[in-house]
Amino acid sequence: MTTSTEGVEPMKRKLILALIGLLTANAGAEVQIQQPFAYGGWANCVRLSNGRVELVATTDVGPRVIRFAFVGGSNVFREWPEQVGQTGGDQWRIYGGHRLWHAPENQPRTYAPDNAPVEAHWDGKTLTLTEPVEPSTGIQKQMAITLDPEAAHVTVVHRLTNKNIWGVELAPWAISAMPAGGRAIFPQEPERPHPEALVPVRTIALWAYTDMTDPRWTWGRKYIQLRCDPDRPAAQKGGVMNTLGWAAYAEPDLLFLDRFGFSPNARYPDLGCNVEAYTGGDMLELETFGPLTRVPPNGSVAHVEHWFLYQLQVGTNEASIDEKVLPLVRQTEPFKPRL
Repeated sequence: MTTSTEGVEPMKRKLILALIGLLTANAGAEVQIQQPFAYGGWANCVRLSNGRVELVATTDVGPRVIRFAFVGGSNVFREWPEQVGQTGGDQWRIYGGHRLWHAPENQPRTYAPDNAPVEAHWDGKTLTLTEPVEPSTGIQKQMAITLDPEAAHVTVVHRLTNKNIWGVELAPWAISAMPAGGRAIFPQEPERPHPEALVPVRTIALWAYTDMTDPRWTWGRKYIQLRCDPDRPAAQKGGVMNTLGWAAYAEPDLLFLDRFGFSPNARYPDLGCNVEAYTGGDMLELETFGPLTRVPPNGSVAHVEHWFLYQLQVGTNEASIDEKVLPLVRQTEPFKPRL
């Protein structure tokens, strides 16, 4: 294709040439796959990379994404080194990384081990990981993972299929284990003055062990933050009904931004929460949920997350979040799933 810019004003000509260069670069962008890829003692992982970021998914166990990082950089997810590389057995292991559960939480149903090999299928764009049917629940878990050809952006479709001969009510539950030294950030609903706002807009769920005076919590005017502190082993958990469709985890030099959907007509688990955070000691879990759904035999329900990774320092005060995180939220708004 030949494009002429003769007779165009200099500024417009620069913009046209820049756009042509961008389109040309995009045309050649692609995701590279390495399979099998050895990682942490597992011999059969899959590595996806676009040259900017890399993602490692396990197939010896799972479905699970164990690593998401800038190429050669630190993993944004937390790993348990004493468990990474293990397989088999009937004991549930946390391993680390990102996993899929089904809510509401119940022991032993929720803790069905994911210690067996999963089927991996790559179609040139999307990596689909499908586990065997869980013997104890009759539920089959699946993740479909798509890495953007050039941006630090991953789309994860979490799917639960009911293989029982009866219907089951559940909600897809996507959980990312994050390392110490960072904090979860949840937006609060936009402020409106009284008497304009006469009905409540926030649902906040607290667990029996939640201590609102714990210094790891910051109950701000615009944001709720929960800090991961290795010196404080006591568990803390909280959840919110988040209509804005985003949550983040800020590490010292990284920001993980998670976009997800919200349906005002749906029921969500845990008193109506679609995002939660749990911490205890040197780990924090950032959790999002799809709606509670009555899934018929052989029926499925899906929940979509969009992950974005930034090399960015965000202060703990709300002005810093406004300045550095909100512009990224606006940029990624088109990726917020519509339910």
